[in-house]
Amino acid sequence: MDTSSSDTDLLLTRVSGGDLQAADELLKRHRPRLRQLVRLRLDTRLAARIDPSDVVQETFAAAHQRLTEYARTRPIAFYPWLRRIACDRLADLHRHHLLAQRRSVTREVSDMSVSHLANVMPGVNAERVARSELIDRVREALNELPANAFEVLMARFIERLSIRETAEALGISETAVKSRQLRAIQKLRTRLERPTAENGSSS
Repeated sequence: MDTSSSDTDLLLTRVSGGDLQAADELLKRHRPRLRQLVRLRLDTRLAARIDPSDVVQETFAAAHQRLTEYARTRPIAFYPWLRRIACDRLADLHRHHLLAQRRSVTREVSDMSVSHLANVMPGVNAERVARSELIDRVREALNELPANAFEVLMARFIERLSIRETAEALGISETAVKSRQLRAIQKLRTRLERPTAENGSSS
């Protein structure tokens, strides 16, 4: 859930009037959550070279330039708006560092996140699969998902956004969030329940 929405609204009102201190306070309150997002989304091949804190600072710099206008119009909730800026920055970094080196941009997700995803999704029985195999199978299933379904799963179960926040962050309806989430869970469940021999022969 968003950080204290009433306090956020008060700070945004001050920001719309040109209060720079309120702008700094607003961004500071969302730093931990945004850093977690970047840490989870940063390609593991770049993690040794790029500090998530630097990406957060770059996100804040970009947000500062647009914050007054956002505060006056507030087209969506604050965190989903800030998250979009961070995701745009991550996409730029991945294109620059990976595509420039002719390396593929894959859906890199940490082992911890993959394991957590399997454990928290309803209807997925992760206990039936060994941990190493679980991680491999979930990762494969994630790579098979349509991009829009993958984004919904990451937002809902890794970033722990509400359905409303997910809808605003991705620019889709709440109904679309629910339907994409359901289809993605069903696909992952099928992958995990597939016998090991079948899984090996199909790859």
